[in-house]
Amino acid sequence: MLGPSGSGKTTCLRLIAGFDQPTSGHIEIFGETAEGVPPYRRNVNTVFQDYALFPHMRVLDNVAYGLMVKGVGKAERQRAAREALALVKLAGMEARRPAELSGGQRQRVALARALVNRPKVLLLDEPLGALDLKLREQMQVELKALQQQLGITFVFVTHDQGEALSMADRVAIFNEGKLVQVGTPRDVYERPETRFVADFVGSSNVLVPEFCDRYCGKRTWMSLRPESIRIGPPGVYTAHGRQVDGDRPEGVVAAVQYQGAITRVSIDVAGTLINVIVPASEPVGQPGERVSISWKPRALHPLGDA
Repeated sequence: MLGPSGSGKTTCLRLIAGFDQPTSGHIEIFGETAEGVPPYRRNVNTVFQDYALFPHMRVLDNVAYGLMVKGVGKAERQRAAREALALVKLAGMEARRPAELSGGQRQRVALARALVNRPKVLLLDEPLGALDLKLREQMQVELKALQQQLGITFVFVTHDQGEALSMADRVAIFNEGKLVQVGTPRDVYERPETRFVADFVGSSNVLVPEFCDRYCGKRTWMSLRPESIRIGPPGVYTAHGRQVDGDRPEGVVAAVQYQGAITRVSIDVAGTLINVIVPASEPVGQPGERVSISWKPRALHPLGDA
């Protein structure tokens, strides 16, 4: 579930978990009606961003806590907790307390505590938000692999588009309390249904009807991804290496950002700022320099009104 802060992602997650109850509508979890069912009777578990570990308990006891509440015997719950810790690569950490662990290790303990109950659905509310970038990327890979290994449903809340696109099988886009598009990562990225989705997922160029009327051959709103655009010298329409006659967008380079493998360029075309992403090896011009831009017709995607 992807969307900006305040769009309704966490509220939806809390409704699935049973922490909140809907005032209307219907919730089913694998065909079973969920509204009115308390959280402890739903076959779901939640991993929170702040981990919510008990600081006075050992790691093993933190993981086994839910089983203890259910009345599972000590030997059985400790065996299950050790298995869960091994699953998240924390075998040998059983005797430590949360304060003795790194942020990534605490996140794994919280994950093991949720998985030890073998839920049908695992709910994750921005669980990687407190981690640094390198560890966050590592945990994204591990969580995806863990989901595939266990074969259970993960419902993952994030406001990070890259995280959603790289991890999800299906992405649900939220905006102002509404679900505005659901589809595969490729669907929502390449075929956004609204201006909001186009602008929010991947920072597309949302082109106004006046621009499209002149340069796209159709007076409507359109989406054009930055990586689909090529930069060339002014006066030459560089349609991917070929000179082509016709009206072409020309503008002035407003900003250049070198980012290692890629370069991000902003080009002012008659007051419309066009964002372009090209391989770092390609020439892009300098701020203030006049250039032309081009794209293949299939790179344009018409948008709805919202």
